[in-house]
Amino acid sequence: MDAVTTNSAEPDSSGWFTPRKPARPEQPGAEPPAQAPGQAPGQVPGQAPGQTRIPIRPVGSRTSRMPPPPRPAPPERPERVPEQRPATAEAPEAPDAPRAPEPPKAPGQPEPSPDAVLIRRTMAEVGPVADKTTSYFYALLFIRHPELRELFPAAMDAQRDRLLKALLTAAEHIDNAEVLTEYLANLGRGHRKYGTRPEHYPAVGECLIGALTRYASAIWDPEVEAAWVRAYTAISQIMIDAAAKDERHSPPWWQAEIVSHERRTSDIAVVTVRADRPYPFLAGQYTALETPWWPRVWRHYSFSSAPRPDGLLSFHVKAVPAGWVSTALVRRARPGDVIRLGPPAGSMIVDHSTDSGLLCLGGGTGIAPIKALVEDVAEHGRKRPVEVYYGARSDHDLYDLDTMLRLQGKHSSWLSVRAVVDGPLPEVVGQFGPWHEYDAYLSGPPGMIRSGVDTLVRSGIPSRRIRHDLVEELVAAGD
Repeated sequence: MDAVTTNSAEPDSSGWFTPRKPARPEQPGAEPPAQAPGQAPGQVPGQAPGQTRIPIRPVGSRTSRMPPPPRPAPPERPERVPEQRPATAEAPEAPDAPRAPEPPKAPGQPEPSPDAVLIRRTMAEVGPVADKTTSYFYALLFIRHPELRELFPAAMDAQRDRLLKALLTAAEHIDNAEVLTEYLANLGRGHRKYGTRPEHYPAVGECLIGALTRYASAIWDPEVEAAWVRAYTAISQIMIDAAAKDERHSPPWWQAEIVSHERRTSDIAVVTVRADRPYPFLAGQYTALETPWWPRVWRHYSFSSAPRPDGLLSFHVKAVPAGWVSTALVRRARPGDVIRLGPPAGSMIVDHSTDSGLLCLGGGTGIAPIKALVEDVAEHGRKRPVEVYYGARSDHDLYDLDTMLRLQGKHSSWLSVRAVVDGPLPEVVGQFGPWHEYDAYLSGPPGMIRSGVDTLVRSGIPSRRIRHDLVEELVAAGD
């Protein structure tokens, strides 16, 4: 991954990645300390004598010819949560067929780096067998490193999908260092809540490359393998460094007691919690929640208000069919129950250094962070125009419209709120405008965000002024 060069790791003599030990908090940027007396070379502090950290090992064609390891029997689990599957790349070409030409570039688009070409070609190859690839990866990981199994939820279906989505996201943005670094840094910080440590990354990389070697065998060669090693090296070090920096000032998670549980409809609740310690965040951000009923299963929800003087945090939750966390939070949670919160994340925040107007599209419970943004603008006291479009499938689903209309009444000189139930939200918004002097904020189902971005770009808003958290795969309305 040539584009991502920050925080690169020092390779070992074989060229395979061993994570660099982060500097101690009291010595930012310092080199790792010298070996402790009596500590063997390469020994990780805290390990037993003679036990050393194992770097990623070349797997080559031997792994591709290995029979799949026996898969452990799956634990009993409830019905699988339906999740939106990412679109896979085109089907691979036959092993002996001439290689298909690369797709044409858009005018002005830079040439992809050589590693980017190889990474994307690999993802296109494994796309049609994505389920087998990810299942084989986890089978390798848990058989070779059984101690890592406890870091993952009992039911692995959703986890397998998340791995593929993360790889697709990395492949899509491999040459965009700014976007990819922000995405990976959020992942690194968020992975602290699972108990992930730097010494876990080599095991994951070894098994990932082992799975790709097997299921991308038609194109796999030393050049492709080297590209993946470089990519995983860069990816891992960004995540490790972000986690190490975050560890200096934040816990891996917060305990939070539910203090209020308000049902707005039969399947939507506003859940308000009090964290056990100060929880710093910005309006428009989101966090991950874990309930006591589904340990190690985390789901993303946006904060529905700007930071409050009393420190309380609120979320809008819609129970989706077979949704584990959302159904528990809506139908089972009660005041007094304790949940866990991951660190805040997300870039959908207001730039208060400008006077540009805000165009806000909120679909379903995606209105939650939009409400927080409106409160944030009001607290800063600057009268900049804010246009809110609140979309839903029916009047019944406009569960927070009264709240938004009260805000409009209080700030009528600069805030306008429109409800949309008679058409696709982006198309309706596209009929108004012009919007070229506005910054846009989108929150809701992924399909709405994608079509909204396309519509707003066509209407004259530069893509750099359109903010959403789809790249982090936030589904504000989902479980």
